[in-house]
Amino acid sequence: MERNNICNSYTDLLKDQRFLQWQLMSDETMNSYWKEFFFQHPELKNELLQAIHYLKKEGLNKSSLNDDERMALFERIQISVNRKKKKKIFTLIGYASAVAVIALIILGIKLFSLTPESLVRPDKEIIIGEVLNNKDIQLITSGKTISFDNDVEVSLNDEGTVEVTQRDNDVTRLAVNHDQINSLIVPFGKRSTLRLADGTKVWLNSGSVLEFPTQFSGKNREIKLASGEMYIEVAHDKEKPFYVHTPDFKLRVYGTKFNLSNYDNSPGSVVLVEGSVSVQSGTEEMFLNPNEQLLISRGKAPERQTVDVTHYISWKDGYLLLENTPMTDVLDKVERYYNLSFNYEQDVNLKKRTCSGKIYLSENLDNVMTTITLLSATQFKKENNRIYISHATE
Repeated sequence: MERNNICNSYTDLLKDQRFLQWQLMSDETMNSYWKEFFFQHPELKNELLQAIHYLKKEGLNKSSLNDDERMALFERIQISVNRKKKKKIFTLIGYASAVAVIALIILGIKLFSLTPESLVRPDKEIIIGEVLNNKDIQLITSGKTISFDNDVEVSLNDEGTVEVTQRDNDVTRLAVNHDQINSLIVPFGKRSTLRLADGTKVWLNSGSVLEFPTQFSGKNREIKLASGEMYIEVAHDKEKPFYVHTPDFKLRVYGTKFNLSNYDNSPGSVVLVEGSVSVQSGTEEMFLNPNEQLLISRGKAPERQTVDVTHYISWKDGYLLLENTPMTDVLDKVERYYNLSFNYEQDVNLKKRTCSGKIYLSENLDNVMTTITLLSATQFKKENNRIYISHATE
């Protein structure tokens, strides 16, 4: 779309190949072009929001289509837009390009964020979020507390040495007692990985506290998740059973991969990816099969259900996979991951929204919030350390 050929409606944006490339495959050149374009034409804000909403409605929440279905969806978008506006619609060159574009719509869009002042008005229902102060990761060992301001990888070896690697590849080595119980405290807004002395690997999510020995010297291998969430791949050793303790229940592991969540004010959750675990809560012991989740709430009987495990472990790979996920659950995860605090008291209807799609947990919070608002048909504005989420403009 040339700058002297201003769009009259959102369908003109949907016909412009550069606009779709910006939405689906943005780069610095595209961002710069469209930032300047909308800066010069702020009156096109509503057309922009409608175009984004149209893309979401036509395909963003469809998560499992084959190539033929994706091509059909692409053709339907073309036909539908052409009906709305009797002008020639753009065509992408070749079948492969069309499939690639629709696949990106389905998997989730990394958007350049525009936040004009008019996005939030006092008369609108809103959710207000606040960016909190970041805290350091702490490793407590041998009576010492070592702090790290970046995500870390912690590794223990048979020699009783702890090696900590930060994001900038700065390495710290510590000699610790073989019988020492260590603690790794990962605050909200940070993540870490830990390789135990037996080769077991642990991914720790934000807001987690894990207690672990330098060496597994007894008959059993035992660690404790005091709070938070972890994904763990347990090294097989039939001579030494592996146990994970939490304040409310205990797991016995039989060589396996699973996700364990035990945040305050939320039910405990065990999701088995492969292998076998038993969960001991009170006097009851329950065995899980792969692709099963067990929910443990105080004062209630445990609940077992079959799940898609990808939705529960994708966080360790840097994204959230959502399927009709309540807006409040999505914001709870984002709160922990980015150290935010959302206030829902001023809104009722927004909490009823659901999200389906993929959110990439990038370092750019604006990109994350833009994707959330696209998936939930809302809009956001960030002002200093506050985030305002409101209903999307129709």
